[in-house]
Amino acid sequence: MEPQRNRAANVSALIIAHEADGPGGEIAICLAERGYVVTTHVVTADHQRPNSAVPFPSFADYDVVAIMGSVRSLTNKDEISSWVYEELALIRQAFAAGQPVLGVCFGGQLIAEALGGRVEVSPTTEIGWFRLSEVDGVTNPIGPGPWMEWHHDRFTAPPGSTILAETNNGPQLFTIGSMVGTQFHPEVNVAHVQEWLASADAHYLAEYGQEADEVLADVRTHEARNREQCKELVDWFLEISGAHALVSPPSPRVSA
Repeated sequence: MEPQRNRAANVSALIIAHEADGPGGEIAICLAERGYVVTTHVVTADHQRPNSAVPFPSFADYDVVAIMGSVRSLTNKDEISSWVYEELALIRQAFAAGQPVLGVCFGGQLIAEALGGRVEVSPTTEIGWFRLSEVDGVTNPIGPGPWMEWHHDRFTAPPGSTILAETNNGPQLFTIGSMVGTQFHPEVNVAHVQEWLASADAHYLAEYGQEADEVLADVRTHEARNREQCKELVDWFLEISGAHALVSPPSPRVSA
């Protein structure tokens, strides 16, 4: 895929999209606005063949990596064994090198498991917009939201990490070294969720008490506010990971 380019760009960002309908969304837009050349790597192009994967690029060739969500589960690695172990190894290598990495939902779970945490099937599926709770003694740097959730698994944060926000279901935001993991989806916008819904049949949605029109209406309600809070999250991630020193101030907004 051709990268999104900013004329002031002299740094690079890699978006790992595990499926074609799970791109970087607002995160990719924010990074491009901040001077990054953004390249998206789609791991699996065919939903029916989750073990058929395109080889990963080297994370070390990029200044920043953002690892997005997936319809797959780390509790069932057999169906993604051709690529998931390599991705976990790449995360460990990036951590050892101090590389800035942002993991979203499945991406956050990957960071957690790669660095010693655990991923399990969640007792409660979260789909919709949820407010984050504070963790005692810790300041949530990005605000309570609400943020978009869509996940069936949850993670235990890795040893040495700091949990910054949670819901009753488990951790939602953590940091470890130069890495940040979320359980929620800061990247969503209407176009993004329309792609998700195109892959979700009515039976699946009904099983979890959802209707496509209502899900999309909620995204429209929250889209503008979420765009701003996504910018805040990206700026905070770049700041704490040290990547902010590499880029120029944000440029005018680019299209998705």
